[in-house]
Amino acid sequence: MKGYTILFTCLIGTASAFTFVSHTNPIAGRTASCKSISRSGRTELNMKTIAVFGASGLTAAECVYQALKDGDKVIGLTRNPSKVVIPKGSGGPDADKPLSDPNLTVIGGDVTKAADVAKVFDAAPIDGVIVALGGKTSDVGDTMLTDGTNNIIAAMKDKGVKRIAIVTSIGAGDSKDQAPFAFKILMMTVMKKIFNDKNNQEKAVEQSGLEYCIVRPGGLTVDAPTGVINVIDGEAGSIPRADVAQFCLEAVKDEDFPYIGKAPCISSLGGTSWTKDRSKAARGEM
Repeated sequence: MKGYTILFTCLIGTASAFTFVSHTNPIAGRTASCKSISRSGRTELNMKTIAVFGASGLTAAECVYQALKDGDKVIGLTRNPSKVVIPKGSGGPDADKPLSDPNLTVIGGDVTKAADVAKVFDAAPIDGVIVALGGKTSDVGDTMLTDGTNNIIAAMKDKGVKRIAIVTSIGAGDSKDQAPFAFKILMMTVMKKIFNDKNNQEKAVEQSGLEYCIVRPGGLTVDAPTGVINVIDGEAGSIPRADVAQFCLEAVKDEDFPYIGKAPCISSLGGTSWTKDRSKAARGEM
């Protein structure tokens, strides 16, 4: 079990914060001068295997990498197995090298095909599921997120798997007012199809009867993990994908995770002045 201390801080007006301080995790040295609550009184699931869907994506790769560093086994599904690489945020100088580990199984497949999803759950007993799907609607279709998630939900129920964390976005579901004005315009225009899909994806999860956490991050970056994860009530700031991954892993591994059955908006920066970063650097292309 990891030697965690979780620091809970109430930020005035806009957010409550998780600051994860890992004493044993090699991916980040995390410090803070806040009141701490030890995890020794909390119960952690006896996690052996985590399924990660969209495993070659920037956020999903962080989930894969961090889970492996924690000693977990990972079964990943992706359309592009050759693109499963060490992530930029947590990977340091090894970033972009092929990700290979005895505890990693990568399955090539399409999440919209139930038979491909079933391969993940047939590969090993799954203890928790992380869904971090992505891609342009022009490439993957208008309903990929919803269709794929419905397949995952069905497979989880068939195998008796209960815990799922799913990454959507700030502005999805009932968080529309937490998105900055300029981003709202994009949601109603060029991103309308993808947000329709995200909204339907969230509804499917909410109605699934599973132990879910819908994770709505602010502006995503490929920076190194900060260990600071603010649960935002107002406008969300930016957040490294590495920190999003940490939150997702806690959601599927911590039996007493406080946001089960909820859809928190998270960021590393406060709750104001977020501008969507569309640079190549933010997309991991530099």
